[in-house]
Amino acid sequence: MEEKILLVDDEESILKVLSYALNKEGYRTEKAYDGREALEKFAIFKPDIVILDLMLPIINGYDVCKKIEDKNVGIIMLTAKNDIIDKILGLELGADDYLTKPFDIREVIARVKSLSRRYKKIAASSTGDDLIIINDFKIDYSQRVVNIGNKEIEFTAKEFELLYLLLSNINVVYSRDKLLDLVWNMEYIGGTRTVDTHIQRIRKKLGDKYEKLIVTIHGVGYKGVNPYESGNKN
Repeated sequence: MEEKILLVDDEESILKVLSYALNKEGYRTEKAYDGREALEKFAIFKPDIVILDLMLPIINGYDVCKKIEDKNVGIIMLTAKNDIIDKILGLELGADDYLTKPFDIREVIARVKSLSRRYKKIAASSTGDDLIIINDFKIDYSQRVVNIGNKEIEFTAKEFELLYLLLSNINVVYSRDKLLDLVWNMEYIGGTRTVDTHIQRIRKKLGDKYEKLIVTIHGVGYKGVNPYESGNKN
């Protein structure tokens, strides 16, 4: 099935170039010219990846990013700014990657392919168990949902991928750099500190009962554990 990409920018010339190039690569594209139209088309088109300009009319790109961050979609930001703080803010809001204007269309295609491969790499790195159940905690990769009891817990795309990777490989220790490689990429501008930030958010959402599913390996990184499993002393 062809992957779908939503292109969001208020400059028609940029949208035409992106659409033409990505269509030639076999992607199916849809365009939006402002933040409100982007959210409307996102709900209908259901893209796999969004290429999103930050400086948008009506609703800016940051707010669009916040609204779709938990929808399990890859987000590549477009920005004319060179300020590293703007890039980090966008990435912390849920974006996966960024491109600074003006950009080379070949780089856009490369980033799109890299993002697609990264999601596939995470799935390939798992044990293949789509459904993980620990007491009344359940994470379903195929449906991309997490439940504790009868309550669904909302995770961003990155939080979900990180949690699933750790829990589908119980007792495997991952360094922060390895997690960056699998869940983000080695050039992620936020650095290894973003791994710690996401782990903190995940633990908070898991609550007192299940925050211990993720163990910190000091000086190295993290591993997923099942503290309820017989013989597990973690």
